[in-house]
Amino acid sequence: MRGELRGWWERGRASAEANPLLVDIGVALLVQAAMTMPFVVPRAAGAPPATWAAYGLSALSVLPLVWRRRAPLTVLFAVLAANALYRLTVDGPGQPLPYTGLVVVYTIAALSPARGRLVAGAVLLLAVPAGVWLNTRSARELTFSVFVLAAAYVFGRLTDARRRAHRVEAEQAAARERARIAREMHDILSHAVSLMIVQAEAGPVAVRAAPERAEAAFDAISATGRDAMVQLRRMLGVLREDDDGSGATGSREPQPGIAELPGLIDRVRAGGGLDVVYGTAGRVRPLPGAVAATVFRVVQEALTNTVRHAEARTVTVQLTYGDSDLCVRVTDDGRGPQVGGTGRRGGHGLVGIRERAAALGGSAVTGRRADGRGFEVRVRLPLPAAVEAGL
Repeated sequence: MRGELRGWWERGRASAEANPLLVDIGVALLVQAAMTMPFVVPRAAGAPPATWAAYGLSALSVLPLVWRRRAPLTVLFAVLAANALYRLTVDGPGQPLPYTGLVVVYTIAALSPARGRLVAGAVLLLAVPAGVWLNTRSARELTFSVFVLAAAYVFGRLTDARRRAHRVEAEQAAARERARIAREMHDILSHAVSLMIVQAEAGPVAVRAAPERAEAAFDAISATGRDAMVQLRRMLGVLREDDDGSGATGSREPQPGIAELPGLIDRVRAGGGLDVVYGTAGRVRPLPGAVAATVFRVVQEALTNTVRHAEARTVTVQLTYGDSDLCVRVTDDGRGPQVGGTGRRGGHGLVGIRERAAALGGSAVTGRRADGRGFEVRVRLPLPAAVEAGL
């Protein structure tokens, strides 16, 4: 039931944002209904008569609210003029609250820039005392009017602050999503292109020296390209929405995980000419989807860097399952970091590895191996069991 109400509320809010004019018309009608009450309820003896002329002028003061978002200051002047005309020309029923003034002040506070709010404040400093003087000339009415209008202004500023906060959150979420998609695209394309380049460069030599190896190289290029296309379609399928307009996403295939690591390693063996050793330690157990996908991408990026930069012959992939975490270690026997002497290799990919680990509360260390030979990528990821144990 709560989910249905929330869904109804979200759809209603989306509809209101898409049709602001309809919302403003509804607000005007609601205000007009409130201002109609003094005209239809029984009146005390000696009270001002409820005439059609007075009712028409009250409706005239409500009509500008339809344009309150597009020109809030203009609407303020129109409402003040209509109220002054009502007070000066007819002796109709009064209102318990300044409904139109509350709506306009709230709108100006929520939508107008600082300059517009200052102009509105200066105008109201003159208009409110003048209106009280035309009505009851009492300090009580003046105090009450100032209080309710100030409350409307505060609510408008709070609405503006909340809207700005939501906009900042939306921008931050969009930035995080762009970074995530960039990491996925980098990992998929960099890995596939690197393997295909290695095979393509080795192809002409193999054609002359060992034709059977050339055929294997072309097969590896084809398999790597097909795998990259599958992963790209999978990622785009997650982003694509159904065409039925319901907002529900289409069927989503799971991201690659631990089960896909042997296939990845086989492709690197075939395409990169590396001897890849894969092993596990500790109590192997199923991993959450996000952790498994991160492990796959970390190993994929580490192997891609080895193929592209290391000139290695052997690379070792080791997954160590601890009681509270999982350690992923990828080491090679290549020439170590060679990019500009900075101790870094494959800068964007290594940044992506660190970002993936940090997103799950883990850590990543990359650099030359302790024995000085080759390169090492070591990532630690906390496992949910650690959280459960702490409860």
